[in-house]
Amino acid sequence: MVRNQAKNSDTIGGLAKAAGVGVETVRYYQRRGLLPEPARPPGEVRRYGEYDIKRLRFIRSAQAAGFTLSEIGELLELSASDDRPRARELARTRVEALDVKIAELEQARDALSGLASACAAERGGPCPILDAFNRN
Repeated sequence: MVRNQAKNSDTIGGLAKAAGVGVETVRYYQRRGLLPEPARPPGEVRRYGEYDIKRLRFIRSAQAAGFTLSEIGELLELSASDDRPRARELARTRVEALDVKIAELEQARDALSGLASACAAERGGPCPILDAFNRN
């Protein structure tokens, strides 16, 4: 992403609102080096433009896909260099991690579903759901 030199018009609050995040999130991404902090003209506030909104949305979309902030930093760098093989490698690694998480969630769902069925079937004694959680 090449920074557009077009007029910057949004304050940090406007940028945050446009991207659907809080101001502290913007500041955190700036501290992490994911989002540049524009210069502050003397006596004025920093202004953000379309480039910043697009970059912030990129970060949020990558987070929604499960990438870590470190990986997102690398993706941002890859975006500038168009290193498709590395981008594919990162995506494949993320897919593998998601597959593992999905398998874990399916196992947890099946276990909980079994406990709910046992709870419905048993009328006396301790609830199988509560009993299972008390054992752990």
